[in-house]
Amino acid sequence: VMAQLHLQKMGCQVDTATNGQTALEKMRVKHYHLALMDCQMPVMDGYEAARSIREMETKNGHQTPIIAMTAKVLPGDREKCLDVGMVGFLAKPVEIDRLKATVTQYMPVK
Repeated sequence: VMAQLHLQKMGCQVDTATNGQTALEKMRVKHYHLALMDCQMPVMDGYEAARSIREMETKNGHQTPIIAMTAKVLPGDREKCLDVGMVGFLAKPVEIDRLKATVTQYMPVK
């Protein structure tokens, strides 16, 4: 919720999904400039959602940057995120300056 509020203050339009399956369904019907993906979600976790999004995108030729958001920061967690097609990694709790820097790295913010 805090990340959502800060993104909105930055001028971002924010959609949310309560689980990975919902995130995948939303990305099937709408083009997003960036996705922040929680790795620990019910129904379908962020790893499987990212993998499925990448498979879907190979068909439509567009690739949305996916940034992992996770409380898991053990050795190998970052690599696991990159292996499923995520392009970045934010450890939770997310530091606001780091969130802003990561978002602006992947998309223009007004």
